[in-house]
Amino acid sequence: MSQTQMLKGIIDGCLLAIINEEECYGYEMATRLSHYGFSSISEGTIYPVLLRLQREELVTSTRKKSTAGPKRKYYNLTQKGEDELAVFLRNWNEISRNVNAVITREVEEEGK
Repeated sequence: MSQTQMLKGIIDGCLLAIINEEECYGYEMATRLSHYGFSSISEGTIYPVLLRLQREELVTSTRKKSTAGPKRKYYNLTQKGEDELAVFLRNWNEISRNVNAVITREVEEEGK
């Protein structure tokens, strides 16, 4: 399984978490993701996700002046987005704990 396939279900939660910290725009999110080690996630991947999150009313956007170039679209979480982030975090914690248990062989095998 490729890293891209694995990230498909995770990118939404990562973007919601970044936006939860402070409002930001797409390029800034790509830069932050890259800083966290997700260098394969480009703006071309992020913008369609942001559009979907906006359609689902998880985020809102506002255009603001930029110090360089045209206005930028800044994203903020809605209450629905905050709720979705909380669900993602609960699910992620459970899944990561279980996967880590399997790959580190901490799971007790039946019959031993």
